Amino acid sequence: MIARSKRNIIIKRVMSETSEHLSSIITKLENTKEEEEEEEEAAAAATNKEEIEKQSSLAESWRFIHGLEDWTGMLDPMDPLLRAELIRYGEMAQACYDAFDFDPFSKYCGSCKFTRKEFFQGLQITNQGYEVTRYLFATSNINLPNFFKKSRWPKVWSPHANWMGYVAVSNDAKSKYLGRRDIIIAWRGTVTRLEWIADLMDILKPISSEKIPCPDPTVKVESGFLNLYTDKEKDCRYCHYSAREQILSEVKRLIDMYAKEELSITITGHSLGAALAILSAYDIVETGINLLNDTRPVPVCVFSFAGPRVGNVRFKQRIEHLGVKVLRVVNVHDIVPKSPGIIFNEHVHSVLFQWVKEWPWSYVHVGVELELDHKNSPFLKEDADLTSAHNLEAHLHLLDGYHGKGQRFVLASGRDPALVNKACDFLKDHYMVPPFWRQDHNKGMVRNSDGRWIQAERSIHEDHPTDVHHHLCRLGLISDHL
Repeated sequence: MIARSKRNIIIKRVMSETSEHLSSIITKLENTKEEEEEEEEAAAAATNKEEIEKQSSLAESWRFIHGLEDWTGMLDPMDPLLRAELIRYGEMAQACYDAFDFDPFSKYCGSCKFTRKEFFQGLQITNQGYEVTRYLFATSNINLPNFFKKSRWPKVWSPHANWMGYVAVSNDAKSKYLGRRDIIIAWRGTVTRLEWIADLMDILKPISSEKIPCPDPTVKVESGFLNLYTDKEKDCRYCHYSAREQILSEVKRLIDMYAKEELSITITGHSLGAALAILSAYDIVETGINLLNDTRPVPVCVFSFAGPRVGNVRFKQRIEHLGVKVLRVVNVHDIVPKSPGIIFNEHVHSVLFQWVKEWPWSYVHVGVELELDHKNSPFLKEDADLTSAHNLEAHLHLLDGYHGKGQRFVLASGRDPALVNKACDFLKDHYMVPPFWRQDHNKGMVRNSDGRWIQAERSIHEDHPTDVHHHLCRLGLISDHL
């Protein structure tokens, strides 16, 4: 009995101590949970404060990011807001690639995979803050065959047209964040290879020869770019109007719609799309589309990625005189920004350049250059092929890690490096990201009601708004009698 009593006393003591211990543990857990919740709330508050400060800063400084002072003092060291905006606009150019159907076994090859209203949603891009107002198309009947993609099937969405990009405008919430209503034009570039460089005629052509109202006939641009921008196919519902007419009419419509607001026009593109971005920016200002009724100009800026040279020295002088701001992001190992004009360009001796500057194959870059080097990134292979060095996602990765010349490469936003390998094999193998990983599920094949595999049908693209003719007539670009 005594032993049993002692055992009960011990058990009670142990249970009491255990209860006190558990109570202590629970109290500590509750305190820890409270601390974690407080830390989370503090972190959320800090994030919100940072976002508010960023919003306030962006809304106040957007003109400088847009090139008001030619980005003086913003590139080295790299301004964080400018970096973030460059990546954002670069992603809007990248969306052109991700949405483009370049599969020759698709009957929709050469088109956009999504309708205009579902564009960003189809790409799983959330909170973009922009509405796509129209798609851009160009005719493939020009001397740049490797730039265009066509289906191998006889029944295709269009025998003459290729989807080239889009025009979009910021919504109310995004406009408040940006400090202005932003009209953006995003141009598609080349998709997988660089053969289009060989297609360049490498001959400069007066820009006024295609009815762009330049007062100086010595202002010249590469003829292939100009043809792509101005050619049309009357019998094609998508290319009945040229890419130029599509852009000018839509920009005019949007400026009229938001004339009482603070406005900006931002144009972006990669590769050959970067050349078209510069050409269209020049045209908008030269034609006077960006002038409001009170003659105030809407600022026009180009964020160009891996773009080639576009025109001669007179073109450079003219576009700078008109006030178009151009920031070109390049990889030093990319061959595209070195062409055309590989021999005679802005880098030759000044005495020699004065002698050759009027030659039909003498080209000059425009704007300000931000030079990056993929060998500075610890994520990328140093011995990349030419296509990888030209890749747009790689440029955005390099931007994220760039802080200034000679500074250590550190990702600023934590942007996922796996994005680099979406359409190339550029990441080092030990990151275990498969190359060319972005694929359409089953290459667009679906089962029909009979259980057979067929190509999924898509909605037919809108061609041209009914008011295009009206706006072109107002601009004096076409006759009201046509």
